[in-house]
Amino acid sequence: MSKQAAPRRVGDKEALAVNTNIRGSAQKLNLVAALIRGMRAEDAMNVLAFSKKAMAVDARKVLASAIANAENNHNLDVDALVVAEASVGKSVTMKRFHARGRGKSTRILKPFSRLRIVVREVEEA
Repeated sequence: MSKQAAPRRVGDKEALAVNTNIRGSAQKLNLVAALIRGMRAEDAMNVLAFSKKAMAVDARKVLASAIANAENNHNLDVDALVVAEASVGKSVTMKRFHARGRGKSTRILKPFSRLRIVVREVEEA
């Protein structure tokens, strides 16, 4: 007896990619995700490639993974893909300490974020 296959978390014409450990705050990553929401996948890749934001590098990798999942796992047409969803959330936070003057210390928080990108195949109208 084997386990049953997990139900799909997205629709039939959709593909998903998630990165749970992106080094940086969720607020900064959300600025990059807002650039690509609703865009065609090809245009979104170009926007992220030429963006000056450092978080665009990680967002581009997740988008490329979502496009590859759509093509290889779900047999969707790559040219008809649109970024249906780009959601950002908080992940773990590393806590470090920094030595200060007079024997004191300060807490340094190093946040991680998670990015979930869903691409959807749309019919050309």
